[in-house]
Amino acid sequence: MSKLANYVFVLDTNRKHLTPCKPSVARKLLNVGKAKVFRLYPFTIILNKEVAGTPEPLILKIDPGSKTTGLAILSGCNLIWVAELSHRGQTIKASLESRRSLRRGRRNRHTRYRQARFLNRTRPKGWLAPSLQHRVETTLNWVDKLSRIAPISAISQELVRFDLQQMENPEISGIEYQQGELAGYEVREYLLNKRMVTTMDFEYCRRLKPLPPLPLWSKDTEFPTTEVF
Repeated sequence: MSKLANYVFVLDTNRKHLTPCKPSVARKLLNVGKAKVFRLYPFTIILNKEVAGTPEPLILKIDPGSKTTGLAILSGCNLIWVAELSHRGQTIKASLESRRSLRRGRRNRHTRYRQARFLNRTRPKGWLAPSLQHRVETTLNWVDKLSRIAPISAISQELVRFDLQQMENPEISGIEYQQGELAGYEVREYLLNKRMVTTMDFEYCRRLKPLPPLPLWSKDTEFPTTEVF
């Protein structure tokens, strides 16, 4: 996040987007009555006259994330506006799960309920989960909103993909992805060794219930190359 204050978006009397200005310049225009507040966030002012000329083109950059998406507007190499867009993916998922549990509860109690529709539903091409659809639509909505108040000429998005197996073995390809460190190794045996269970207790522990998952604060990694067997 930039330590400098965001620039102020400027529109002329015909709502034509102009080059953003510094907050001090916008404050002077508002004090002398040459502009009025058009929108509070993102803060935008509208001038009382028409301005001729071509504004400086800007670049909008997007850093997508599951919980937060970063937005930044650059003028050349200068950062003039930044923001973080918080998504409601987890809230939407929790609401759908709560609604599903209420429906199933009414069916189990034999009260009035909506008939099950899991066998007569088809998903259209390009279907996304509601939480993902919300993320896409919210990002597109903000891109459209910024395009109406700023002279954005280009949009770039950061797409990052990590191939962890290729990072360890750059020459891996094809079926080698399925023949990793745990190929032919029992998962339960791996977990028992990971919890440092002795050989004498191994047969006894095999008959016990499944082991609980590791806590989130555990420093153990999921890669067997770092474990001691």
